Amino acid sequence: MASVTSLSDNVQQHLASALSATLPQAAGADPLLRRSDRADFQANGILALAKKAKANPRELAAQVVSRVVTGDVIEDVEVSGPGFLNITIADKAITGNLAARYADETGRLGVPYAERPGTTVIDYAQPNVAKEMHVGHLRSAVIGDSVVQLLEFTGENVIRRHHIGDWGTQFGMLIQYLDEHPHELDHKDAQVTGEEAMSNLDRLYKAARKKFDSDEEFKTRARRRVVDLQAGDPHTLAVWQKFVDESKIYFFSVFEKLDMEIRDADIVGESGYNDMLAETCRLLEESGVAVRSEGALCVFFDDVKGPDGNPVPLIVQKSDGGYGYAATDLSAIRDRVFNLKADTLLYVVDARQALHFRMVFETARRAGWLNDDVTAVQLAFGTVLGKDGKPFKTREGETVRLVDLLDEAIDRASTVVREKAQDLSEEEIAERGAQVGIGAVKYADLSTSANRDYKFDLDQMVSLNGDTSVYLQYAYARIQSILRKAGEVSPAAHPELALADAERALGLHLDSFAETVREAATEYAPHKLAAYLYQLASLYTSFYDKCPVLRAETPAQVENRLFLCDVTARTLHRGMALLGIRTPEKL
Repeated sequence: MASVTSLSDNVQQHLASALSATLPQAAGADPLLRRSDRADFQANGILALAKKAKANPRELAAQVVSRVVTGDVIEDVEVSGPGFLNITIADKAITGNLAARYADETGRLGVPYAERPGTTVIDYAQPNVAKEMHVGHLRSAVIGDSVVQLLEFTGENVIRRHHIGDWGTQFGMLIQYLDEHPHELDHKDAQVTGEEAMSNLDRLYKAARKKFDSDEEFKTRARRRVVDLQAGDPHTLAVWQKFVDESKIYFFSVFEKLDMEIRDADIVGESGYNDMLAETCRLLEESGVAVRSEGALCVFFDDVKGPDGNPVPLIVQKSDGGYGYAATDLSAIRDRVFNLKADTLLYVVDARQALHFRMVFETARRAGWLNDDVTAVQLAFGTVLGKDGKPFKTREGETVRLVDLLDEAIDRASTVVREKAQDLSEEEIAERGAQVGIGAVKYADLSTSANRDYKFDLDQMVSLNGDTSVYLQYAYARIQSILRKAGEVSPAAHPELALADAERALGLHLDSFAETVREAATEYAPHKLAAYLYQLASLYTSFYDKCPVLRAETPAQVENRLFLCDVTARTLHRGMALLGIRTPEKL
């Protein structure tokens, strides 16, 4: 089905025609249309145009109004204040547009694809091999997954990349320690799960780190082992591969609990670029982008200085010949631009790494790997805080394990579901508890602008009141209950009916779903979609309170209100799916 032109786009076209007919030099000018509490829409663009044309803004506005075609879409337009236009939409246009969206059998609700889709490589959900995932890994995974859904929905070719930490000094340390303590990872019990195996690996890592930091001879042996790893020594590689394989099983179990799809082919860690590192350094040095300084290969920047006022370089290759994160990140850029043919590189990475990525991107620009046709963007995210406003820790001051956090969210949500459940079995309560608990965690994250910190408060997250996913899921489930109670009466649009204020407000908001999706995708801003959905649920609650559905005055009104209910449900379902959140039929 073809996309549906939104009411705002339709009004925009009407106003643009009237403007250019009134003021030819204003052809193509933006009427600056927006939603208003004084009318359905307000256009503010005439003030600036009048100033430019040295005309009286109210007189110019009146001339524009006289040329606006009213009837099918615009019911009324009037001049307000110094030259604003207040626009009222015809009831039949609201219902008619929603009917067109409702008829879209693809489930897209008439949302158009982007005009010029490209190829975006998105780097997100980057856990470390041999380390348990903690609360700090939550945001990259949740934000990245939602941005993937939004971009793919708008037609973008999206290539996912999970740049896991699977290379470097820590693996020489781990492998050497395991060689010297061979029984540390004896998995004799065949029932060891991904989480248990990872807990063992994490314990091994901490023991190896302690010995590395306290024993100089062990440190030397561990560094020698890194050389063996990089040289491809068969035994060393085999142990390393075991670490990677066990870690992946664990990663998949955590991402499954998060209700996220992570595909093995999309996991390309630091090791995946190992063969490119030497060439990356050679290209940078030969082009003069990087220079040798005290034996290390460095890139300098005029605006990056340390506390002593001296330049702080990006170190691509260390003086001992080893490679840092910069070499890997720059090699990844080369791979994504020249092999994957990306026009956009998107990195969902902690805001604290902003300086590193700014230097890496600038280096790639100087090298010609990034240009006007290929851009790199860091979607920087803030920190997860505890209720006390400090970085989230356990009572013992340890970093909170992600699986513990998710399990607690599911337990809390299951309690809420059990209290509300009327005809659900224990199995259904467990399933809903997982959907509500994980949805609550995701929504709390996604309803906050990515670059802001947010407080992790499970009591608030699983509340039925306020800006929570449970409130949205409950609104959806309530609609499904109404549709079931309607029996043989089916939803049907009746454009000939006049709409009550609550119906109009709900209908106009429903029609702006496509614009919201477009904006959220273009700006990598899932929080804008979350805000839209919360307002939708709030407007539906107001409609439900003020407009009887099954007891409406006439059969046509019953059908029309059921239709409004169903469009709302479909929009909530689609919007929540773009946030990676389930909408249970019953709660």
